[in-house]
Amino acid sequence: MALEFSIALWCVLAAGLLPLLTVYPAKFDRKLDNRDPSARHARQTGLRRRAFAAHRNGFEAFPLFAVAVIVAGLTGADQARVDALALAFVALRVLFTVAYFANLSLVRSGLFALGLGVTIAIYTAAIWA
Repeated sequence: MALEFSIALWCVLAAGLLPLLTVYPAKFDRKLDNRDPSARHARQTGLRRRAFAAHRNGFEAFPLFAVAVIVAGLTGADQARVDALALAFVALRVLFTVAYFANLSLVRSGLFALGLGVTIAIYTAAIWA
């Protein structure tokens, strides 16, 4: 039995790579001591500090999203719906990152909440389909 590589699974890859792209503004700091980068990131300010925080938040949001996509696949959820929701999650995470970089805290928090809601919708998609 061959498994189809769905759009949602590609979104898991995208969501897993997004935090690595998000951190670049924080890493392009000539003062960054790579022997102890966490300490240096803690002292950064402005965009660099927000980029590092967005990077960490991306890794915090990723596991539940990835598990949700896998659970949806295992429970026979409607794949078209899961794909659409997964695309929405990735789009929300991109917008979340933009809001984080722009220091729009209320917008960022709203986007985070929407992303969490989408993740829960994916996880439970087989139940409400």
